[in-house]
Amino acid sequence: MTMSPFSSDEEDGMMSEINMTPLVDVMLVLLIIFLVTIPAINHAVKIDLPKASSQPADTKPAHVDVAVQADGTILWDDQKVDDAALEARIAQASRLTPQPEIHLRADRKVPYERVADVMSAAQGGGLPKIGFVTEPREKK
Repeated sequence: MTMSPFSSDEEDGMMSEINMTPLVDVMLVLLIIFLVTIPAINHAVKIDLPKASSQPADTKPAHVDVAVQADGTILWDDQKVDDAALEARIAQASRLTPQPEIHLRADRKVPYERVADVMSAAQGGGLPKIGFVTEPREKK
């Protein structure tokens, strides 16, 4: 009888079955954790909280139309103003509650520097909300 290193004993073969014991252990631990935590989740302290009733505030801030014409003149709500009057009106409008928004219309031919001056005066005077109003191009 010879002993070969390549014997065909069934004991030395690889096990091809899945070991279910660790999986069952993990499932039992999870089940116990859930059973312990469910009563803690449903436990609530009864408190008599005050009732509050409020209506949503639908106050929209007013807007001011500022237009810069092609020759550089400024219109505040369709009234011609110079630079000093513009700054005075901006300061007056910034004290209102809620602060109005500025709707800025600029002619196509006005230099951008003039528009930037108006924007700078508005922001420096305390009116940071500026919206640009444009007209769509005509279809050719």
